[in-house]
Amino acid sequence: MTIRRIVPNVQVGSEEAKTTNRDFYGLLGFEEAMDMGWVTTMTSPSNPTAQISFFTEERTAPVVPDLSVEVEDVDAVYAQVVASGAEVVREIQDEEWGVRRFFVRDPGGRVVNVLSHRG
Repeated sequence: MTIRRIVPNVQVGSEEAKTTNRDFYGLLGFEEAMDMGWVTTMTSPSNPTAQISFFTEERTAPVVPDLSVEVEDVDAVYAQVVASGAEVVREIQDEEWGVRRFFVRDPGGRVVNVLSHRG
């Protein structure tokens, strides 16, 4: 199983707070890689797997996940998670922005967004 990146997800209370965080992390050298309105991802230009995301909400799931883990084969990981009996918070599905993902709760109660980019 290959892990491609891990991204901390920070829930912010408003668009203004999202902008303030984006500006602050820009001071540390991060650049905006994606802004879908409700989620903005900042990335290091020298190490594109070093990222942080800011969410005002989660548009297609019941909760904002605490972190995202991109894997090579999300369907294989999903099968392992289900077989383990772990709590699936959101079933696996394809998203319009090109990822396939599901949410699972870890033993400490954190919600993990597990995803793969499609083709």
